[in-house]
Amino acid sequence: MADLKERLLPPKPASAINLRETAANRSSASGRSPFQGMDLLGLKKRGQSLRSWIRVDTSGNSQVIEVDKFTMMRRCDLPARDLRLLDPLFVYPSTILGREKAIVVNLEQIRCIITADEVLLLNSLDSYVLHYVMELQRRLTTTTVGEVWQSESPEMSRRRGSRNFDNVFVNTSPDYLPFEFRALEVALEAACTFLDSQAAELEIEAYPLLDELTAKISTLNLERVRRLKSRLVALTRRVQKVRDEIEQLMDDDGDMAEMYLTEKKARMESSFYGEQSLMGYRSTDGASISAPVTPVSSPPDARKLEKSLSIARSRHESMRSTESSTENIEELEMLLEAYFVVIDSTLNKLTSLKEYIDDTEDFINIQLDNVRNQLIQFELLLTTATFVVAIFGVVAGIFGMNFEISLFEVPSAFQWVLIITGVCGIFIFSAFVWFFKYRRLMPL
Repeated sequence: MADLKERLLPPKPASAINLRETAANRSSASGRSPFQGMDLLGLKKRGQSLRSWIRVDTSGNSQVIEVDKFTMMRRCDLPARDLRLLDPLFVYPSTILGREKAIVVNLEQIRCIITADEVLLLNSLDSYVLHYVMELQRRLTTTTVGEVWQSESPEMSRRRGSRNFDNVFVNTSPDYLPFEFRALEVALEAACTFLDSQAAELEIEAYPLLDELTAKISTLNLERVRRLKSRLVALTRRVQKVRDEIEQLMDDDGDMAEMYLTEKKARMESSFYGEQSLMGYRSTDGASISAPVTPVSSPPDARKLEKSLSIARSRHESMRSTESSTENIEELEMLLEAYFVVIDSTLNKLTSLKEYIDDTEDFINIQLDNVRNQLIQFELLLTTATFVVAIFGVVAGIFGMNFEISLFEVPSAFQWVLIITGVCGIFIFSAFVWFFKYRRLMPL
């Protein structure tokens, strides 16, 4: 991995170091902070600056190139809005766009431009980008080795004695993927693997935390679950966007046909060579290419033969392109469907985790409601007991008035007052409890 980083990343130029030192000296001499103002000229020229790209060709060879934005637009025939999707300074959702000569891929960390001959990635230290380059090189190298072994004769294969090796590396499938589909497949695999690993990590962290929360409701556990839920919502949104993008491509045959760049390139080359051969056929008949064709210079039989040949060739090319586009659309649709199943499985994981969190929240709310009801019942009993005790206060207030009655002279009068007051209080408390039970205000 370290060797790949050193090979792919260019060394820092000395001009950048000198420029940084010069800027630091100027800021220290002027006494102002370097971040006090904004360099509008630098912002204006940011789109014209060189940017480092990793280029991988069809043979699996990679190199680092420095290209500015406008050169990249002319090279891949892309508008500026498509290149903004690849800019790391902007945050865009996952997108797969099929253009005339390129496929723009923005899937998580993988931001690249796929053409019929090369893959261009923004040079980055991200491990997923380096893994993408390594995996793409491995698959392209394996495919190249398979093509070489497949092109050999059977006698040479028997001499090598490597029948099992041929079975491994020779591509016997009739649905052979072109270069852009293989690069797109590696990008989809990297994005789906990255999202699935994040979902698995979140799932491993979530279930013990939720079980701990149900066992003990505390502020710390609630805060941890809140952070977990926010991460889950963000990850679910990203996975949902990738799934919707793949589903949208699968539902639109025109977008899938637009992404077959090798076929379009071959069609353009065949039409170009067809025009060249037609011009050569005219020149061999003795007609001047620069001079206009007249009935005298070209016989009627030759003109009829030329017309019939051009009509037959155009019909054959249209029928062949239609059949191959239909076959390739089905081929790409099967490729997208395979990764659609993977990303849909990841989304189902996150949905199940979200439902488990919602069930845990409902359980916690039920527990809190139960505790709240118990507190209300206790408060109701306490209020009833306070009312009974207040009766003793009323009796004490009445007998504490400053007047004389004959009851004060009876020796057992105080005991009878206490007994009668206590019996009345118990009766009143029991009546309240029976009323609460009758109205089902508390389960006693």
